[in-house]
Amino acid sequence: MHSDIVDHFKTIYFDHNKKSNIFIKNYPMKKLLFAMALMPLLFFHSTIKAQKVFIEQYESNADVKVYVVQYASDADLKVYKEQYESNAGQNDGKWFFEEYESNAKKKIFLEQYESNADLKIYFVDYESDAGWVNDSKKYLMY
Repeated sequence: MHSDIVDHFKTIYFDHNKKSNIFIKNYPMKKLLFAMALMPLLFFHSTIKAQKVFIEQYESNADVKVYVVQYASDADLKVYKEQYESNAGQNDGKWFFEEYESNAKKKIFLEQYESNADLKIYFVDYESDAGWVNDSKKYLMY
């Protein structure tokens, strides 16, 4: 398989005048560089839909314990509930609530007591109001 690829590139890129082929000599390095260039894109893609959440029934199954506060000033994150999955944000407070656990990127448990929660949220009425108040808690939703 590898020799077929090399042969293909030899026929396309071989420099008949110089009798050398720099591209072929650096082919493994180019593959490595290409793979390294793709890695951040793959990581970015995996985090792009981090705001698809599922509400767990049991605390032990949840990734994050959440408490809904009464006032925006008490929240770590202001959350806007999106109606469509395609509008789910990139860890910016725009949440889409999944019906099935397997479709969600984050599983949350709604705490009864503020002191037990990892994250305090406040639901906002407008998408533009959504966002982090306490940036130090952002890691919880990645």
